[in-house]
Amino acid sequence: MTTNAIDTFKNLGLATTSNAPAQQKQTLGQEQFLKLLTTQLTHQDPMKPMENGEFLGQMAQFSTVSGIQELQASFKDFASSTSSGQALQATGLVGRYVSAPSQDALLSAGGSVSGDFELSASSNQVGVRIINPKTGEVIKTLDLEAQAAGKVAFDWNGLDENGQYASPGIYKVEAQALIDGKNTQMATNIKSKVESVTMGAGNTGLQVNLVGIGSVKFNQLKQIL
Repeated sequence: MTTNAIDTFKNLGLATTSNAPAQQKQTLGQEQFLKLLTTQLTHQDPMKPMENGEFLGQMAQFSTVSGIQELQASFKDFASSTSSGQALQATGLVGRYVSAPSQDALLSAGGSVSGDFELSASSNQVGVRIINPKTGEVIKTLDLEAQAAGKVAFDWNGLDENGQYASPGIYKVEAQALIDGKNTQMATNIKSKVESVTMGAGNTGLQVNLVGIGSVKFNQLKQIL
């Protein structure tokens, strides 16, 4: 007499019908697997016993599934621990200044704007333009002259082209350089104050909220100043 897999599952109370609700399905644990395997060996056809290769194959499959489940659980714990560590570190940034990618910069009353950008190649014409985002007017052009390839820092004291203090508010910052005869624009990093931290959900991740600029992902921060 031979017991097939469905009959064996029924004997162990593990089988479900195709019309059964999904929530009634059960998982096969190690103890149940061994009981299933023992039952299968007990009721196998004496004339066609299970071969060693087939037996080892079933054991290997179970070990693989069990190992994957343990790995997933360990990775989940690790990810949770990492997120908690990032959150703790990020909350310590509130009130401090950081460097983050942005074209927007906040000019406070009597304050200044500073940042940096990465120059891909040396250039003898490097500059930064401060632009009113509402009108498109260039408020100030900072001539940084010749610069070697690498990080280039800049600082705007808040004065416009006429030597008058510009109105407090958000300004657009554009860094440009003449490279290989072409006027090239570089992405800028702006020094900003951390106002608060937001714990994201799903793919959002941890967010750092910067005064006057908005939120950026925690892992996008370039430097803690």
